Amino acid sequence: MSNSYQIYLISDSTGETLDRVFLAIKAQFKNIEYDIKSYFFTRTENQVIKILEEAKKNENSIILYTIVDSSLAKFLANKSDEKKIPCFGVLGNLILSFSKLLNQQASHVPSGQHALNEEYYERIEAIQFTMNHDDGNMVDELEKSDLILLGVSRTSKTPTSIYLANKGFKTSNIPLINDKSIPESLKKNPTMACVVGLTTEAERLVDIRKNRMMTLKERENTSYTDIQKIKEEVERAKKTFMKYKWPTIDVTRKSVEEVAASIIKIHEIYKNNDQ
Repeated sequence: MSNSYQIYLISDSTGETLDRVFLAIKAQFKNIEYDIKSYFFTRTENQVIKILEEAKKNENSIILYTIVDSSLAKFLANKSDEKKIPCFGVLGNLILSFSKLLNQQASHVPSGQHALNEEYYERIEAIQFTMNHDDGNMVDELEKSDLILLGVSRTSKTPTSIYLANKGFKTSNIPLINDKSIPESLKKNPTMACVVGLTTEAERLVDIRKNRMMTLKERENTSYTDIQKIKEEVERAKKTFMKYKWPTIDVTRKSVEEVAASIIKIHEIYKNNDQ
């Protein structure tokens, strides 16, 4: 056998899951060439037969599939076995195991993960809200937020907000320059929503801001990258968070995902205390 393989990815849906699984598998085996053929929305026996006829022409064919219709999956597995083509179901055993564990029959509906349910629409609404309330915009609607993030410039407020929006949280973010940056409505009612302060180490902030200025080809705003002024800026922000008793997260060595996970935990505590 040569080190070149013809991989057939067969899915009854968009094939997104299958693509990711094969990428993970491929990363484990180096110095092997793959030619990939993808067949998505495969939902009939005739489609399966045509794919197998094609696969049989190649000596090193391998089939990976995600088909939730158990009868069609069994048909593919049996026909592949007859033609002596290696064939592996990615979800079959997992769905069966979960079915036994949960004591419930799986729906076996193709594209089930893409169903346009209420949760999907809530997530879309959260994304639209968050984009509209980025960088201190539309602060007159802060009370509609699930989360409000505050922090000095370049503390990952926007990417964290967008990540949270994809989780279904309506998120506003406000750049914190001084105490006047905080909207009066939030000063009067600092618990109108779950508010979280984002901070970082001044030294790290200098590097981030310098890179930002180089990208924008700016050289005039030297105070933006002055270490002493940044230290003062960060300290003022911390004092502001303490003044209003807002929880704070240091984002210096955290990814957006890690910061968002911490914020979600804070939100859970906020909701429990609010009830």
